[in-house]
Amino acid sequence: MASRLYDSIEPNVIDEEMLQKAVEEQGPQEEAGQLAKKEGINFKDVKELQLDFRGILKIDNLFQFINLTKLQLDNNMIEKIEALDSLIYLVWLDLSFNNIEIIEGLDALVKLQDLSLYSNRISTIENMDTLEELQVFSIGNNNIEVLENIIYLRKFKNLRTLNLAKNPVCDNDLYAMFIAAYLPDLVYLDFRLVDENTRDMAFIKYQYAIEEMKHGEYVALSKQKIQEAADKELAYHKSAYVEYLNGPFLFDSMYAEDPEASKLVYLPGVPELLENYKTKFVEVCEALFDYGLKQHEKREAEVALFYECLNEALSENQAEGTKIIRDFEEQHCATLDLIQNTSDPQLTELKLADYNEDISKLYDILMSLEMQIVDQLECRDLENHHHEKLLEIAINTLEKVVKSEFDEEMPDDVRMLFVDKDTIVNAVNASHDIHLLKIDNREDEIVTKSNSWASVLIERVHNDEINRNRSRVLEINQYIDHLRSELDNWDILEQ
Repeated sequence: MASRLYDSIEPNVIDEEMLQKAVEEQGPQEEAGQLAKKEGINFKDVKELQLDFRGILKIDNLFQFINLTKLQLDNNMIEKIEALDSLIYLVWLDLSFNNIEIIEGLDALVKLQDLSLYSNRISTIENMDTLEELQVFSIGNNNIEVLENIIYLRKFKNLRTLNLAKNPVCDNDLYAMFIAAYLPDLVYLDFRLVDENTRDMAFIKYQYAIEEMKHGEYVALSKQKIQEAADKELAYHKSAYVEYLNGPFLFDSMYAEDPEASKLVYLPGVPELLENYKTKFVEVCEALFDYGLKQHEKREAEVALFYECLNEALSENQAEGTKIIRDFEEQHCATLDLIQNTSDPQLTELKLADYNEDISKLYDILMSLEMQIVDQLECRDLENHHHEKLLEIAINTLEKVVKSEFDEEMPDDVRMLFVDKDTIVNAVNASHDIHLLKIDNREDEIVTKSNSWASVLIERVHNDEINRNRSRVLEINQYIDHLRSELDNWDILEQ
């Protein structure tokens, strides 16, 4: 492993002072730099940041640099990749010459194209699945030993440049040929162009292995697409609050947690009763499922229409406000020329007073304009009916058992239910209570989600309108302040 250039640097942390100093050093210089320093540089405006050779032990406090595209953290003492989740626009990241052992913490960097982890202590290439735009990857001078680990990089379809030099894996005689075979779109390997001769030899040697692997990848991709489609469909059902109602899922869940059901099913007539109950129950669930999807589409259409009307009203309001301001400026353009060119103090004072009054009226008009903008489940009934029928069968069976008229085979645990009337009634009621609880919970879940959706929507609309209103009021005040400032300047000139 190469010696670190930062061995003589004192350990440090990324704090506000370090970040401010780095931004000032790398920002505008001379007069522009002095002005920027005086006014303060907003970290949100910084696109590139160099924090190399600073003895940094831990990545931290970068959350304010939300628009950063390039980050240089090389030649430090960093041991873990972390605290980068807010840097979603990062394109270039250099973490070379550090003490990193595991590739991690990169999930949010979906726009990353160039990543350098050169000269660290990494032994496995992993945890980079979200870096779909990766084009350049440098992980030389690490501890990569397993040649097959390189196959992981096949998922990066845009990868064209790879540096693995000075890793133990490079000592393998098949190293270059293996990579040429499994990464056929690679252009540069270890700073050298991958030549066609190597590609041809690699194809011949690994042809069958790669074809088999491609088949496996195809099967895995097909399964992934099917799963993604199923997940997408389920997510849509959840957005309509009817997930798992398009089938026997709710019915099956009721009986999965009902220990008495497996016993009561042995009673004569109960299997037929249960099958009929299931059929009707599932029909109700599917009807509710279809109704829920239709209502969801209706809600989505209503929300879209609401926002369309809102945006139309806002546009009309803004257009009217713009027209009022334009008319005001056109109307008073001649007044300002007259004030500027007149030599009569009394006329100037009179015109300034009129202008000041018109500004106040304009404020009132603009502010007034701104202020203008400012079912239950049927399953319960089925369950109650099923419960009544089941209880009737149970009582009739009990009477036959007592009179020794019941000759059908019955497991011992089921026969124990017919010791007396209370035992069998309690068993039937316990089963009924479990079913009702499942139905009640599902109904409550639908109502709760529906109410929550409405509350969130109303709150979002309310907050958006508050923010828009505050912004608009601020604009009006700034414009009126500007007009009055001009008026004050006229007063000073006249004095």
